[in-house]
Formats: sequence, structure tokens, C-alpha cells
Amino acid sequence: MLVFTRRVDEAIVIGDGIEVKVLRVGRDSVRIGVSAAPDVPVHRREVYDQIRAANAAAAADPAELPALVARLRARVGTSE
Repeated sequence: MLVFTRRVDEAIVIGDGIEVKVLRVGRDSVRIGVSAAPDVPVHRREVYDQIRAANAAAAADPAELPALVARLRARVGTSE
């Protein structure tokens, strides 16, 4: 891990398009701002972990796919 020391209003740059700036330092927290292109996902770690867990839970087991396809076809009313 690369560790930086920054003061308020100082920033670091990651690659060509991400800037992380220290906005405020409090007793128990640091407020940072992240500037990135709209297509670059930026999440807090706890949110990122929840997204990954939800995606893993939503992933279908390949063995269950035939039954899932049959249920979807029955719902739509097709027999292919």
C-alpha cells in the first residue's frame, strides 16, 4: 500500500483521470473529495462490499438454469 501525507486542500492523482482531495479533517474523520469521469465507479468500501455480495448472491447456479428457463417460458407463454 502506498501511503501519503496530505493537508487540507492538497490532493493526489491516480492515473490520468482520478483526483482525491482532502477537504476537511475532523477529530474522528477525514472528508475527502473524489473527482473522476462519470464512467469510473467510485464507492465507499462498505458499499462496494455490499454490491459484490449482492452480485454473488444473484449469480445463478448453472445446474438451476434449465428450471429457470422453463419457469420463464411458462410465465411468458412460449414453448421453445
